[in-house]
Amino acid sequence: MINLGRIWRTKEVRNSLLYVAAMLLAFRVAAHIPVPGVNASALANLFNGNQFLGLLNVFSGGTLASFSIVALGVGPFITASIVFQLLGMIFPKFEEMQKEEAGQRKINQWSRLLTVPLAVLQAYGLLLLFKQQTGGALFSATDLWTQVVAIGSMTAGTIFLMWVGELISEKNVGNGTSIIIFSGIIAGLPTFLSQAAAVYDPSMLVTAILFIALAVVTVVAIVIINEAQRDIPVQYARQVRGSRLSGAVTSHIPLKLNLGGVIPIIFAVSVILFPSVMAQFFVNARSAWVRSAATWTLQTFQNQLVYGIVFFLLVFAFTYFYAGVIFHPDTVAENLQKQGSFIPGIRPGAPTSQYLGWVTNRLMLTGGLFLALVAVLPVAVRQWTGNQNIAIGGTSILIVVAVVIESIKAIEAQMSMHEYEM
Repeated sequence: MINLGRIWRTKEVRNSLLYVAAMLLAFRVAAHIPVPGVNASALANLFNGNQFLGLLNVFSGGTLASFSIVALGVGPFITASIVFQLLGMIFPKFEEMQKEEAGQRKINQWSRLLTVPLAVLQAYGLLLLFKQQTGGALFSATDLWTQVVAIGSMTAGTIFLMWVGELISEKNVGNGTSIIIFSGIIAGLPTFLSQAAAVYDPSMLVTAILFIALAVVTVVAIVIINEAQRDIPVQYARQVRGSRLSGAVTSHIPLKLNLGGVIPIIFAVSVILFPSVMAQFFVNARSAWVRSAATWTLQTFQNQLVYGIVFFLLVFAFTYFYAGVIFHPDTVAENLQKQGSFIPGIRPGAPTSQYLGWVTNRLMLTGGLFLALVAVLPVAVRQWTGNQNIAIGGTSILIVVAVVIESIKAIEAQMSMHEYEM
């Protein structure tokens, strides 16, 4: 358990947290700066009971409903990161670069550069989406310059958030991108509670109790799954060091049940939003079949059942994908063999790699199913209770809990390092 007094007395940790707080304050200030020329009142009714827009709003950090200059959030940067991680699984050159520090820096730079055109495309797609949904009343003026300024403002806002996220990550108190999304969710909590209190009546008591109970159970389950791990025993053989013979040492390889944390859900959100955003470019195409395909895409992803199934499958698939990115059984088996160590009962080399892959797949099956179920939980609750005002609570709770746990561990690591240095 973190001792707040110790944190405040530790200058380095205290300064890091104050710096992060200042960056988040800058983010929230930017979240209240509207895009120039946008008629904010025309957007007021779009987000009520709309699963797609509610999802987009949460992962923009709660800034989309007010259509601020940071309305795109960090979505384009996440998409750019996914692109290069996929390239690493397809092309050996990118895979080798991901293993080297210099290569990682270069890929990060390419991801930043790719973020710019992706932000422009997403901003334009959102403008088309909202113009269609508001019947053309999105802008107070309809000239081309107003739209160009709006796209430029949102692109600049995304670059600003990407920079803020990297600055936060450098302070070693958690992942900056996740913390930005977390702060957006927390910032929207008072509004959600006030709206729930405004529409509450005694007939909703049972639903409210069930919702609170479900939230508590979800939090407990997330903590348990997030902290669960499988320890693979490792035996280090006897070694001769100088004139001494060191005895065998037993250790273990910790494999978390949820290797990817909240990253698979963030990746899945970026992907599931992409078809609807891109379809906006073609709803007014000259070709009839292109218009029909774009309209069908928009209608399909507005369907709650289709949305829930696709989201479930994407989260499950990205759990395996991200595990493959961060954990390589072949490399671990090779390192164990070089160190003269082995897993009891498993031969070194290829058998060790196969065993680690088998264990990882079993863990990912459980962890992936859990993440996917949490992700689609709000869809099921909405259908069960008929309450269309429930947004993406399961995903939001998962992100909040995961980010809090990650940040606590990072702060504890800093505190331990500081005590060791003293």
